[in-house]
Amino acid sequence: MGKLIGGSLMALALAGMALAQVNVRRENQQDRIANGVSSGQLTAGETATLENKEGYINHEVATDRAANGGTLTGGEKAQINNQQNRLSNQIYTDKHNAATQHYGNNEVDARRENQQDRIAQGIRSGRLNAGQTARLENHEAAINHEVHTDRAANGGKLTPAEHAQVNRQLNRQSGRIYRAKH
Repeated sequence: MGKLIGGSLMALALAGMALAQVNVRRENQQDRIANGVSSGQLTAGETATLENKEGYINHEVATDRAANGGTLTGGEKAQINNQQNRLSNQIYTDKHNAATQHYGNNEVDARRENQQDRIAQGIRSGRLNAGQTARLENHEAAINHEVHTDRAANGGKLTPAEHAQVNRQLNRQSGRIYRAKH
């Protein structure tokens, strides 16, 4: 009986270590994403894609654990590790490609940059999960695309109506960031 209890305790300890390893790796990758957002190395679209993939992995881990009494099988651990390796490589590739998030020095661009900084801080602090971050970044990407398109159509400037519209969108996005973080 003592061997059975000792074996059970060892299995629980190993399961706890596997859980800790998965969580530490997830936190490390979230920090890398947050740093890429803050530095402008990751565009909003790249960040949304990365966070969608991170969210999928997190969901898979939760589903696998629920199906196995809170633990991951050896095969599931290997599969999650492979997925995290691919995500890690994509983070590196996206941070080191030619696509960067550029902001100008006007009011709209300053607000967009500030909101990216708020999202990065939420990722870094753990107040935003992968799903929340993906949704926020999808909104950011849409705003960025609209600003780019409007400027391209108007010689690099926003019309007063476009400026007002973008400000309304940024106000809504600011509220979304606040609600997601709190």
